[in-house]
Amino acid sequence: MGCGAASHGAVRVPPGPRGGAAGASQRAGLQREVPSNCIKTSKYNIITFLPVNLFEQFQEVANTYFLFLLILQLIPQISSLSWFTTIVPLVLVLTITAVKDATDDYFRHKSDNQVNNRQSQVLISGVLRQEQWMNVRVGDIIKLENNQFVAADLLLLSSSEPHGLCYIETAELDGETNMKVRQAIPVTSELGDTSKLARFDGEVICEPPNNKLDKFGGTLYWKESKYPLSNQNMLLRGCVLRNTEWCFGLVVFAGPDTKLMQNSGRTKFKRTSIDRLMNTLVLWIFGFLVCMGVILAIGNAIWEHEVGVCFQIYLPWDEGVHSAFFSGFLSFWSYIIILNTVVPISLYVSVEVIRLGHSYFINWDKKMYCAKRRTPAEARTTTLNEELGQVEYIFSDKTGTLTQNIMVFSKCSVNGHSYGDVQDVLGHKAELGERPEPVDFSFNPLADPRFQFWDPSLLEAIKLGDPHVHEFFRLLSLCHTVMSEEKNEGELYYKAQSPDEGALVTAARNFGFVFRSRTPKTITVHELGRAITYQLLAILDFNNIRKRMSVIVRSPEGKIRLYCKGADTILLERLHPINQDLTNVTTDHLNEYAGEGLRTLVLAYKDLEESYYEEWSERLHQASSAHEAREDRLAQLYDEVEHDMMLLGATAIEDKLQQGVPETIAILTLANIKIWVLTGDKQETAVNIGYSCKMLTDDMTEVFVVTGHTVLEVREELRKAREKMMDASHSTSNGFSYQEKLSSSKLTSVLEAIAGEYALVINGHSLAHALEADMEVEFLETACACKAVICCRVTPLQKAQVVELVKKYKKAVTLAIGDGANDVSMIKTAHIGVGISGQEGIQAVLASDYSFSQFKFLQRLLLVHGRWSYLRMCKFLCYFFYKNFAFTMVHFWFGFFCGFSAQTVYDQYFITLYNIVYTSLPVLAMGVFDQDVPEQRSMEYPKLYEPGQLNLLFNKREFFICIAQGIYTSVLMFFIPYGVFADATRDDGAQLADYQSFAVTVATSLVIVVSVQIGLDTGFWTAINHFFIWGSLAAYFAILFAMHSNGLFQMFPNQFRFVGNAQNTLAQPTVWLTIALTTVVCIMPVVAFRFLKLDLKPELSDTVRYTQLVRKKQKTQHRCMRRAGRVGSRRSGYAFSHQEGFGELIMSGKNMRLSSLALSSFTARPSTGWIETLRKKKGSDSSTAGSPSSAASKTLKV
Repeated sequence: MGCGAASHGAVRVPPGPRGGAAGASQRAGLQREVPSNCIKTSKYNIITFLPVNLFEQFQEVANTYFLFLLILQLIPQISSLSWFTTIVPLVLVLTITAVKDATDDYFRHKSDNQVNNRQSQVLISGVLRQEQWMNVRVGDIIKLENNQFVAADLLLLSSSEPHGLCYIETAELDGETNMKVRQAIPVTSELGDTSKLARFDGEVICEPPNNKLDKFGGTLYWKESKYPLSNQNMLLRGCVLRNTEWCFGLVVFAGPDTKLMQNSGRTKFKRTSIDRLMNTLVLWIFGFLVCMGVILAIGNAIWEHEVGVCFQIYLPWDEGVHSAFFSGFLSFWSYIIILNTVVPISLYVSVEVIRLGHSYFINWDKKMYCAKRRTPAEARTTTLNEELGQVEYIFSDKTGTLTQNIMVFSKCSVNGHSYGDVQDVLGHKAELGERPEPVDFSFNPLADPRFQFWDPSLLEAIKLGDPHVHEFFRLLSLCHTVMSEEKNEGELYYKAQSPDEGALVTAARNFGFVFRSRTPKTITVHELGRAITYQLLAILDFNNIRKRMSVIVRSPEGKIRLYCKGADTILLERLHPINQDLTNVTTDHLNEYAGEGLRTLVLAYKDLEESYYEEWSERLHQASSAHEAREDRLAQLYDEVEHDMMLLGATAIEDKLQQGVPETIAILTLANIKIWVLTGDKQETAVNIGYSCKMLTDDMTEVFVVTGHTVLEVREELRKAREKMMDASHSTSNGFSYQEKLSSSKLTSVLEAIAGEYALVINGHSLAHALEADMEVEFLETACACKAVICCRVTPLQKAQVVELVKKYKKAVTLAIGDGANDVSMIKTAHIGVGISGQEGIQAVLASDYSFSQFKFLQRLLLVHGRWSYLRMCKFLCYFFYKNFAFTMVHFWFGFFCGFSAQTVYDQYFITLYNIVYTSLPVLAMGVFDQDVPEQRSMEYPKLYEPGQLNLLFNKREFFICIAQGIYTSVLMFFIPYGVFADATRDDGAQLADYQSFAVTVATSLVIVVSVQIGLDTGFWTAINHFFIWGSLAAYFAILFAMHSNGLFQMFPNQFRFVGNAQNTLAQPTVWLTIALTTVVCIMPVVAFRFLKLDLKPELSDTVRYTQLVRKKQKTQHRCMRRAGRVGSRRSGYAFSHQEGFGELIMSGKNMRLSSLALSSFTARPSTGWIETLRKKKGSDSSTAGSPSSAASKTLKV
C-alpha cells in the first residue's frame, strides 16, 4: 500500500491487503509519496490547452515575428496596412496547428483512458473487488486471469499452475512474441486462496525504479526469514498472462515507476536537412527585409528633408513627427510591415500539409502491402518524407531483416560425422534440383508433420542405437527453455524464446527424442517411445555475454550431467583437452556450414560428481541470495562448472533469405547507396549471407577481414587495407600522394580517389577497438571507401555507435532497418528508422519512423516515394520563395516613386488573400502530386536517385536563383505597367493612369504570371492541378469584381469605396495588352532557358522522359504495322515465334538488374560528368555544384 525509501537507494514495499491492519499501520510511516498507477502520455487538458499550445507555437521564430508585426500594425503612426492583413493569416496558421495538436492529444487522452480504466481484481479487506487500473496502489495484491494484461510491476506470489509457475508474453515490452516462464518463490507459491493472502504481511526491499527490463534485485522478508528475488519472480506491466488460469501478485512498482513507463522516454526529435536549411534561409530573408527597410527609411528621410519640406502646407507631417530623421525612423517600421510577406507565414503549414499527403501515399501503396501477413506499409512520422530521397547509408540487421527468421534444422555434426547433405540413390551428394524424397518419420506418432530432413543416414544411426547420436538429441530435448502445450493427445505445440531454439527441439522431437512437458524441477522426454523424467537441478541461462546455455539434470539412474549449447567461439575453448582431434574435425564442419550461410551452435556435456554438485549448489544459493554483485558472482560460478566439457557435435540451422533481397540490394547499390550489415551472427555466416544477397561478389577487387584482438592489431589491419586500396588507385590519383590527400579537410576527397570495389568485414571484438576515439576516424575512412561493410558479432550498443559514427563525420543521410528489440537503439540513432514487422514482435516497429513487412519494399520506399517526396518538396520551396519575392518586391520599387511614404501598390484585401487563396492551392497540388518520371522508371533507373543525395534540387544556390527570378519578375511587373500608364489614355480620351487602375493591373499581371509559372513547373498534370490553378485564377477575378461591386459598397461604404474600378480598368484593351506584355516578358526567358538546357544539357530525368516518349511512338507505329499486315487466319503463331521463353529470366530478376545496369553503364561512360564531379565537390562545404555537363546527358538518345 505504500513504499518508503530505504538506505542506499533501495525501495521498501510493505504489502498488506488494502483495509487490513498491516497495511494501515505501515502507511503511517511512509517516507515518500508513491505515484499512483495512473499513466499520462497526453500534454494538455481543457484548461491548459489554449495557453500551453499558444506558448509552444510562439516558440517558432516565424510565429513570434508575425505577432510582433501585428503589434506594430496596431500603432497608427507607422501602420500603413490594416491589422487584418496580418491577423487573418496568423490566426489561420495557429488554428490549423492547434487543431492538429488537439487531435493528436485527443487520441493520447483516449489511449490513456482506455488503459487507466481497465479493470483489475484487487484484494481489499479479504475480498476480491473490481478496481480500475488507475486506483491500484503499491502494496496491493491483485489477481490476474488468463489473457489479461499485467496492471503494474508485480511480484508473483502464487498461480494455478504447479510450483507457482506462470507463462507470459512480453511483446509489448521487448518485441518478442514467444512465451516466457515466471515462477513464484516456493514460500509464497502455496498462498492460493484469498484467506491466506489476506494474512500475508511480508515486506519487500528492492532496487529503485529503473528501465532495465531483464534485471531485478530484491529480498522478501517474511516470517523472520529472507528470500532472494530476481527477474524470474516478476511480472512486468505490459505483459500478458498466457496458458495460466490465474495468478496473484504483489504490486511493487506502479504507474510511472514501472519498467514499461521508465522505458518510454521521449524519442529524439528528428529534423530533415531541408528543415534546417529553411530556418537558415528565413533568417537570411529577415536580414534582407531589414536591409530593404533601412534603404527605404533613408530614402524617406532624404526625401522629406529635400522635397517634402516644400509641401508642409498641404502635406503636413503626422502628429508627433518633428524631423525628417524621425519620419525616416517611422517609415522603417512601416516598410517592415509592408514587406513582411518575403518571410512567408504560410510556409511551415504548407510544408506540413504536403508531408502529410506524402505519408498517406506511403500508407495507401498497395505494392508495399503484404497480403500474407495483412500488413500495409506505415509512415509513423510525417516529418522525414523528403529525407527518404537523400539516403546514402543503410544500416541493416541480418536475421529477420534480410532473412526470414524462420529457422529450419538443416545439418549437424555428431562425433565427427556430418549429416544433412542431400544424397541420391547411390549415396552421392545430389546436385541442385535432384532432391529426393524427404526422410520418413511415420514411425514416430509425435513427429511434427511440417519438419523435413533429407539425409536418411541420421535416422539410421538413431535406429542402430549410436550412443553419440542418442546423446546428441537427448541434449537438444533437455537443454532449452521451450514451453510445451498439448491441446489434444499427441498434438504438441512448442512456444520458444527464439526460433533457433524451437527448430532444435522440433528436430529432436522428429528423431524420437520428444520433449513432452516440464515443471520447475523436472523435464519429461519420450525417448524412442519411452517416457523418461529427468530431475532439473539448475538452468544456467543464456545471455549476450555468456552466449551459451546449460542445464544440470539428474537421470532416473541418479547420474548428474551438465548439458551445454552455445556459440563455437565460446564453447570450444571450454572443452577438455582430450577432445582435440574431434574438435578439429568439428571445426571443419562448422566452417563448411557457416560457408553455406547456416547458423551454428556447438553441443557439449560434462558428468558431475554428487559431492561436487552439492558443494557447488550451496555456493550458487548463497550467490543468488546476495544483495551486492549478485550477477558477477553467479557468472563466476557458471563459468567454473562449464569447463572441461566433452564435445558432442554441432548443429546448423538455415535462415532463408527474404524474397527479393538480392535484387533490392543490387538496385540500391546502383543508386549509390552504401549498405552496411550489422549482425550478431558469426563471421562466416554473415559473409555467406553477404554473397547470397549480392552485397559481396566474386568480381570485387578484395574483401578485407579485420579480426584483431588488440588495438595495435586492429590499427595495423585497417592501415594495410587502406594502403592496398591506395596502391591500386595510384594510377588515377593525378599525381597527388596519399598523404597530400589525407591532409585535405574532408575525408571524402580521399575516398573518391579510390578505384575498384572493396568490402570490409569486421568482428565485434575488433569493432570495439575500432570505435575508440583515437581510431574511429581511421575505421570510418577505411569503411567508407568500401562498397559493402559487414560487422559481425556486434551488440545492440555497437550498432548504434556505428550509426552515430557515420552521422558524426559524414554529411550524409543514414537509414537503419531492423526487426527486433536489439535493433531499437540503431533505429532511433539513424536519421531515418525503418522497422520490419516480422517474427520478433513489434518493438522495432514501435521505435521506427516507417514500417513494412519485407526488406524488398525498402527499394520502393526510397526510389519511388522518397525520390518523389524530395523532388516535390524542392519544387514547392523554389516556387514558394519565387512567388513571394515577385509579390513583395513591387512595393520596394514603388517606394522610389511615392516619396518613400510606405504606400502599398496593391489593395489591402489582395495582400491578405494572395497567399491564402490566390496562390496557395496550386502550389500545394504541385507539392503533393508532382512527379518527373513514372514509378516504373524510378525503379528501372536507380541513378535518378543521386541528385537527392547531392542535395542538388534545393540548396543555397537554387534559393538565390529563385530569389533572382522573383526580383526580375517584380521589376517587370512594376515598370512595364508604370511605363505604359505614364502616357496611356482611355477609350474616351481621358488619362488612364490612376492609383487604383494601376493596382488592379499589377495585381492581375502578378496572378496570371505566377499561375503560368506554376503551369511550367508542373511536370505531372492531374485533374486536381487543373482545378486548383484555373480555379484560383477564376476565384481572383470573382473576388476582384465582387470587391468593386455596388452591393459591397452599400453594405460597407467605408471599406469598399472604389465602386466599378475593376470593371472599368479591365474593360480597356490597353490594360490587357499591358498584362499580356508583362506575362510574355516575365515568362519567355524562363521558357527559353529551359528549352536550351533541355536541348544542350539535359538532366537524367529529361533523358528518361524522352526515351519514354520515343518508346510510346515506336509501340504505336509497331501496332499500326501489325494491324496493316494481319491476314485472315485467327490461328495463333505465338508458340513458334521464339526458340526460348523469358519466364526463367524474369523470375530470376536478372532482366531487372540488366535494365538498371544498362542505365548505370550509360551514365558511367562519362564518369567525369556532373554527378561524379559534384560528388567529389561535396566534401568541401559547397553543397552547390555546377549544372549538368553535356557529357553526362547526351546519352540515351534513341
